[in-house]
Amino acid sequence: MNLREVAYKYALLNANEHGKAKEDAVIKRVIAEFPDVKKDIKNLIGIVKEVVNEVNLLSREEIEKKILELNISEFKKEEKKEILPELPDAEYGKVVMRLAPFPSGPLHIGNARMVLLNEYYVRKYNGKLILFYDDTIGSEEKPIDKDAYWLIKDGLDWLGVKYDEVFYKSDRLEIYYKYAEELIKMEKAYVCTCSKEEIQKNRRLGVECACRKRSVEENLDLFKRMLDGTIAEGKAVVRLKTDMKHPNPAFRDRVLLRISEREHPRVGRKYRVWPMLEFSWAIDDYLIGTTHILRGKELVIEDMMQDYIWDIFGWRKAKFIHYGLLRLKEEGAKLSKSKTKKLIERGEIKGWDDPRTWSLQSLRKRGFQPEAIRNFILKLGLSEADITMPIEILYAENRKIVDKIANRYFAVLNPIRIKLNYNLSKISIRYHPDFPERGTREIPLDPSFIYIEKEDFERLNGKNVVLIGMFTINLGEESSFVSKEVLEETPKIHWVSVPNTRIKIVMPNGVEKEAIAEESVKELKEGEIVQFYRVGFCRLDDKKSMTFYFAHR
Repeated sequence: MNLREVAYKYALLNANEHGKAKEDAVIKRVIAEFPDVKKDIKNLIGIVKEVVNEVNLLSREEIEKKILELNISEFKKEEKKEILPELPDAEYGKVVMRLAPFPSGPLHIGNARMVLLNEYYVRKYNGKLILFYDDTIGSEEKPIDKDAYWLIKDGLDWLGVKYDEVFYKSDRLEIYYKYAEELIKMEKAYVCTCSKEEIQKNRRLGVECACRKRSVEENLDLFKRMLDGTIAEGKAVVRLKTDMKHPNPAFRDRVLLRISEREHPRVGRKYRVWPMLEFSWAIDDYLIGTTHILRGKELVIEDMMQDYIWDIFGWRKAKFIHYGLLRLKEEGAKLSKSKTKKLIERGEIKGWDDPRTWSLQSLRKRGFQPEAIRNFILKLGLSEADITMPIEILYAENRKIVDKIANRYFAVLNPIRIKLNYNLSKISIRYHPDFPERGTREIPLDPSFIYIEKEDFERLNGKNVVLIGMFTINLGEESSFVSKEVLEETPKIHWVSVPNTRIKIVMPNGVEKEAIAEESVKELKEGEIVQFYRVGFCRLDDKKSMTFYFAHR
């Protein structure tokens, strides 16, 4: 694909999302995909200006048609080759991998990458997939949400992810205590009573503190006091002996366990000493037989710690495979779970399935298909490079699926009334233009009460237009019949007559738009996905209030 084709692709996607393509948005997307073009920015600006002008002359239907064609051709070659590389040293039937969600909220679109990459490899090698809730107590800024446990399972079930076993770290505290004691007895760990500030200073300077010289008996006694509550929170931690001159200060005598008096959603206050992530995983990955660990490339220290602990015990090691950060280019798609939870508690967001959360539950509510998310994630591949993807790519994957299943209906968001000088009481229109076997619906028609979009009226008043499913008229407050013939170049607009039904469409930014729709929408079932002509794909969520959730165009 040459530079002009890339620019044209992004101009189409931008116009489809916002009505008109904007040069600056297209330039940014081209640069994100091909950073080297910045060296000849003048040439890029000229190309983008040309394609944006070309795309902005197209009708919305033409834009949608070209995007569909583009997506089909764009991914044809990819689908013929293996999507992801082989796992290093993988044996068929012996691969063990784990999903490790921290239950601070439901899985979101970013977490889906971790889930689906693991599942892909387990399926490929006929291995074993373990769901392992990483529910150690965590920080005050990132607390565990008791509802997250079932929300995570619900999201996995919706994606169709099958796992073989389920574990909870909060059930395994005694195991971590056992191995902590072993490390102390081996003189590989010690109890440190220095302040947090002292630990940070000594790490920075590469200085060993006096605590490091304590005897095994002293350390075991202090550890027992940490467990029984005679040492207060913040007054002692268990640290691993590494090298206080290590080139990476963060690796110098890292903390293994600490005291936390906060209540845990599953085990209450039964335990007050909690392991750090890398210590618990070093133990658990060995015990459950993990062979390969997929994780973000930023967790290098965690890799080093697990390796170090495995070496101490002489244990078999798992293989680490890293991937880069996934960023979605979409306003509002960057909310953290802790921030989202606060917005929910304040009533600013309705719940975890609100479209602004980007949780799997919210995507399901909008009408996204699990297979679309799977295709989107796997086509990103497995690379350590950070990826910034326009959200339109996910929309394109979903469109390929729902375009075939979504019947077409009329809905007008900003209605203005016109009159037709033509005697017609009803009209029959196919449910789907590409599937005549689905039949037709009959729409009652009162020529005195035809509603169209105000924007269409202001833009096309006095011109010939096609009322979709009917004929060509000359548009005006009193529109006149022109011809039953539908010319390709004539603008096409949607409409609603009477009787009609009032509906609500909830947009991805949470805004609720009121509209009038054809009476046929009353026959829909909750959960059905439809396409409102020139509006987009929507899912009926609540039939009583006729509330739809907008997916995308």
